[in-house]
Amino acid sequence: MELSTPLVYAGDPRAAADRAAALESAGLDAVWVAEAYGFDSPTIMGYLAARTERMRIGSAILNVYSRTPALIAQTAAGLDALTGGRALLGVGASGPQVVEGWHGRRYDRPLGRTREVIGLSRRIWRREVIEHHGITDLPLPAEKGGTLGKPLKLLTHPVRDTIPVYVAALGPANVRMTAELADGWLPFLYVPEHAAKVWGGPLAEGAARRDPALGPLSVVAGGLLAIGDDAEAVRDLMRPTVALYVGGMGAPGRNFYHDLVCSYGYESAAAAVQEHYLAGRKRDAEAAVPAELLELLCLAGPEGYVRDRVEVFREAGVTMLNVTPVGPDPARLVERVRSWL
Repeated sequence: MELSTPLVYAGDPRAAADRAAALESAGLDAVWVAEAYGFDSPTIMGYLAARTERMRIGSAILNVYSRTPALIAQTAAGLDALTGGRALLGVGASGPQVVEGWHGRRYDRPLGRTREVIGLSRRIWRREVIEHHGITDLPLPAEKGGTLGKPLKLLTHPVRDTIPVYVAALGPANVRMTAELADGWLPFLYVPEHAAKVWGGPLAEGAARRDPALGPLSVVAGGLLAIGDDAEAVRDLMRPTVALYVGGMGAPGRNFYHDLVCSYGYESAAAAVQEHYLAGRKRDAEAAVPAELLELLCLAGPEGYVRDRVEVFREAGVTMLNVTPVGPDPARLVERVRSWL
């Protein structure tokens, strides 16, 4: 099992990137950079490329609506060049709240768009000649400035002709596609005890259609990490995040995170969180998040308990434990967990 951390993208991005880079010497294998509607991910990943030497740097995630497939492939190739082959491309459909509410793009055909990005990116990195008309846009006629009849390829030579592609997926169809096509999977709000029940079928179905040349699917999941007796206080730090996603990342009926928590068996709690959050009662929404769910999402408690939680994630199929260290000495926490793996 490898070890990674998500970059905290609220606040000063340089300080957050410096903290993540400092964990490289403690044994961290990778850092994942989100953007949502914060600062863009590629800028911070470029800064991390200059601040690190060994660990891999991944986007978590670049949504497949706000950038063209070609631009996503170019961005990954550029990062791979700056890092000497350490890039990880994390992509996904995100959700209507970000895509429609922030980017002003119609949230349609998420699976088709994700497949398009994966397929075209891999062709571009191999420097194949591309003539791409898009899944929704018609090509411009040549006399009006279009490229019809003028196929193109990436101008520069990529460091690698393949870059690992990870997909953020929660719904069954998306998880099935991820297991079929992607190098890795980035589930969010992942509870290992419920993983087989919720995703076992789609993962198996996708794996049955998977090209053996891709190798096994990598799975990246984890949570807050703390070793000590104040586990409840640490887990409570997750309340605002869970309330935001379950309650506010989409309208009723269009919130994937709400649906996920319901599939875990917390239907009434998810409904309460969503009702409070959409009514503007954020504190009430946070209070409605079940303590049991927070415990399952985190790796917080005495050392023996945390070691047991690590094994639960491993047994569920997680190949890269993605942790956010909480405490005065994050590097020491990473070192301790690294020694268990």
